[in-house]
Amino acid sequence: MRILIVEDNRRLAESLRDILKSRRYEADVTLDGEEGLELLTGGSYDGVILDVMLPGMDGFTLMRKARERGCKIPVLMLTARSETEDKVRGLESGADYYLTKPFDKDELLAALKAVLRRGGELIPDVLSFGDICLNQSTYCLEKGERSIRLGKREYEVLRILMSARGSIVSKETMIVKIWGDEGEAVDNNVEIYISFLRKKLNFLKAKTAIVTARHLGYYLRQGESL
Repeated sequence: MRILIVEDNRRLAESLRDILKSRRYEADVTLDGEEGLELLTGGSYDGVILDVMLPGMDGFTLMRKARERGCKIPVLMLTARSETEDKVRGLESGADYYLTKPFDKDELLAALKAVLRRGGELIPDVLSFGDICLNQSTYCLEKGERSIRLGKREYEVLRILMSARGSIVSKETMIVKIWGDEGEAVDNNVEIYISFLRKKLNFLKAKTAIVTARHLGYYLRQGESL
């Protein structure tokens, strides 16, 4: 899951990124409001942590413009401005939650999880599809009593496929969500991890398969032998 951090304090932004990465989120940082708006409305992120006081464009304006463009990505507004009118303004501009600085790390993570869930992205500890389960706490792929630990990229690829619930996911979507817009990943990177995952599904003797939709991407299908 990829989170955008829009925060002009570089040290805080990097601290936020480290906190998120410790909980297996991918995170990108921008220090500028105008760039934040373009990234937010680009559709590549699952959620956003947004500061109010930003160069180029303040967080309230950024939020309002993003919603006017039809952006529905969940947003956690994080700021030192704690007055009630500021909280009301933030929520009315389209933010899903308003958290004031200084904040507790666990409170931040709980608030982020809440806004992601509110935005339709359920975050259970275990994802299930067909006869397989993906334990998001242990990175283990499970089938009945058997399990095998996944590498980080394998986990990300399978999490995206399982969250899609059988819908096709393009390679481009996987690349952006896992490696980011500025990443150097190419189609072959996705193919490699799909191959690794198929071998692990075979090891588990799972009937759920990763199917290639030619020229479109990949999807999970139940009840198929590998």
